[in-house]
Amino acid sequence: MPAAGKSEFTSVLPDGRHALIGVIHLKPLPGSPRWQGDFPAISKSAVADARAFEQGGADLLVIENFGDVPFTKGAVPAETVAAMAVASAAIRATVRLPLGFNVLRNDAHAALALCAACGGSFIRVNVHTGAMVTDQGLIEGHAFETVRLRQRLAPTVNLFADVLVKHASPLGDLPIEIAARDTVERGLADALIVSGTGTGVATKIDDVRRVRAACPDTPILLGSGVTAANVGGYLEFANGFIVGTSVKRGGDIAKPVDERRVVALRKALAA
Repeated sequence: MPAAGKSEFTSVLPDGRHALIGVIHLKPLPGSPRWQGDFPAISKSAVADARAFEQGGADLLVIENFGDVPFTKGAVPAETVAAMAVASAAIRATVRLPLGFNVLRNDAHAALALCAACGGSFIRVNVHTGAMVTDQGLIEGHAFETVRLRQRLAPTVNLFADVLVKHASPLGDLPIEIAARDTVERGLADALIVSGTGTGVATKIDDVRRVRAACPDTPILLGSGVTAANVGGYLEFANGFIVGTSVKRGGDIAKPVDERRVVALRKALAA
């Protein structure tokens, strides 16, 4: 769905098939509590995961500072952005897949800056519109600032926005279909992400149905809990799947990406 003011907008999602978007969970970066002092090891791990995703049939990659818990609800430190840029450069030198950024917990400014500097094609924004109560406290969406900054820094970048994001609850009784419609029509999101309650938790099929009914022309992506065994139930309603946990060795989020699991999921998407 073209966003107003983006004359050269092109969707980064593939035509004619369901998108498989692999998540690169970066290990703890400089400045975070679990930082181990070995950045080459972080880049090596990220590159290995990226290569496994590409060889397994993924369409896109999204890079996250996943190891930097606890997250801030505001802007991340400069060292986080610098480290993500270096890691993404190593990934870019190895694979040809389009790259995107999700700067946790909700730093869309940093994500757009990374896209502009590193040739990124999309960003993920956890709270783009509305307000959510999270483990970081109350996070408010900044759609006004984000879409204007995108126009200045990276006008062709796609904006993927979560609807009632995981690890959070809406401030007030907000039906998911209303939140979805507002995110598209008032927040100008290019695609919507629907997820379960937490990382690795399956998405409720009724939530996906409701979002699809509310936004019939907008790409819908599933953001958690997708496996080769359950993905078939979502194919009717979703355009793509953001996958991390289930394609790790043994389904363990702390382990490397298993190319064979990526292949199995890619085959399930074509079933």
